[in-house]
Amino acid sequence: MPKFVFAYHGGKMPETQEEGAKVMAAWESWLGGLGDAVADGGNPVGMSKTVTASGVEDNGGSNPLSGYSLVNAADIGAACDIAKGCPILDAGGTVEVAEAMEM
Repeated sequence: MPKFVFAYHGGKMPETQEEGAKVMAAWESWLGGLGDAVADGGNPVGMSKTVTASGVEDNGGSNPLSGYSLVNAADIGAACDIAKGCPILDAGGTVEVAEAMEM
């Protein structure tokens, strides 16, 4: 079954410890509900650097990454349907979905 990268962008950080616990519970519930579809639950990521032929920039890129997951799905349409339930959407973020091509 194909694997899809869910690249999370944006979203807001919880402002309180209580809000953080609710956000974490939402992520755990969503990922847990996906069962075997989750190949790698992933992690949030820190600020990135952009490497170009002329050097390294500390700008986070044009659309900074917030985190990632790897999900098994029959096709990209099914993967997008899974992504529609992602808690980052409730925080104003987005999910970019791309197939991880077998080599």
